[in-house]
Amino acid sequence: MTSPKNTPAAVDAAPDAARAPEHHRTRTSEAVAARADRAAKHHDSEVHHAEAAKAKRISELRARKEGRAQVRPTAEGWKQAMGPDGRPQLQFAQRPRVSQPPVHLADLSLKERQDKLKELGLPAFRAKQLSVHYFQHYTTDPERMSDLPKAGRAELAVAMFPTLLTEVKRLTTDKGDTIKFLWRLFDGSLVESVLMRYPGRITLCVSSQCGCGMNCPFCATGQAGLTRNMSTAEILDQIVQANRVIAEGGLGGKRRDGGHDAERVTNIVFMGMGEPLANYKRVMAAVHRMVDEAPEGLGMSARGITVSTVGLVPAINKLADEDVPFTFALSLHAPDDELRDELIPVNSRWKVDEALDAAYGYYKRTGRRVSIEYALIKDMNDHGWRADLLARKLNARGRGWVHVNPIPLNPTPGSIWTASEPDVTREFIDRLESAGVPTTLRDTRGKEIDGACGQLAAAE
Repeated sequence: MTSPKNTPAAVDAAPDAARAPEHHRTRTSEAVAARADRAAKHHDSEVHHAEAAKAKRISELRARKEGRAQVRPTAEGWKQAMGPDGRPQLQFAQRPRVSQPPVHLADLSLKERQDKLKELGLPAFRAKQLSVHYFQHYTTDPERMSDLPKAGRAELAVAMFPTLLTEVKRLTTDKGDTIKFLWRLFDGSLVESVLMRYPGRITLCVSSQCGCGMNCPFCATGQAGLTRNMSTAEILDQIVQANRVIAEGGLGGKRRDGGHDAERVTNIVFMGMGEPLANYKRVMAAVHRMVDEAPEGLGMSARGITVSTVGLVPAINKLADEDVPFTFALSLHAPDDELRDELIPVNSRWKVDEALDAAYGYYKRTGRRVSIEYALIKDMNDHGWRADLLARKLNARGRGWVHVNPIPLNPTPGSIWTASEPDVTREFIDRLESAGVPTTLRDTRGKEIDGACGQLAAAE
């Protein structure tokens, strides 16, 4: 007797019968995979929390062994906002602005300036004249551009030099050697920059973003949130306006270099408002314009420019490709992931060792020594064992490639954290130096006017 499963009808129906279970199996396997993925994520989260708790206990034990307390960022009730993927979210002051600043001569290369002038029906050689006025004479006033035809001069200035920064407030300290500027941008955003005279140099601390989204709890700018990126010209205009103030005698104090040439900004530090590498394209365009020979740019020395970051590793890895030998500074502030995850929330994406590897890679490719910035916060990150750990991590990558700049924490409104005690600061430095790590306690300027590192909040 023929088995039913071997009848022609059963055989003909077999393909359809097979397809239905296959479709069902696909849905089932997808559901199983999704459950497995959720379980894996839950397991990873539990492991992460267990490891974090263990690291926290270890750091507290180490602190007690030194007879010290271990203060944590959560002592202020601070909590990092996390996304669905468990990674830190950027901090926005308000809905990010998408309006673009007007195009300015400083946004353009010399060729682009010439092309724009041709569009305006003017000869290309005017581009050089305008560039000289802006980058060498620090002026956008058409009345001072006597080499241009008087007819149409004002209209040309408006077209090539739209107003980018308007000074709102100027505060001075250190017997006139330090000035903090508050600028209003075209859309009402506020940023700050700080001008400082030192023996033999004049340094300008520039902003690269309106606010900052990194959300570091000890930084006033980070707590304010990010509004938008600044344009290349907005970054450069801070320097040009500072040079104008210097040329007009607005930077008080005595000249200390004994020179006779006109003074101007010699050093730039990207340590104002914002995370420079989160605005990579515009910041790097500004750096190139700073070092471009006058009149195409400011004709500054690349070695006088410092670009800092809290540790955006993919961007750090691109820096050497810029072929500009500026100084790179990594704002580390903790050598252990357990604490740095809270102090520098982006550490949840790129850990301490990843950031240090990227910094070391910059040194290997450029030969330029890297700076490590380290804000010393009382009973939080200033323990001796952390100095030892930092030294071990730096020395593990080689000698002579790095220099550490401890910085006493500058107070911000409402914060309960304070700078380390002088004897603790001295011990921290001594332990680094005894391990062979070059270390210099960084001079802080402008605390009295909220112009020091971490204090810029652009308040009117």
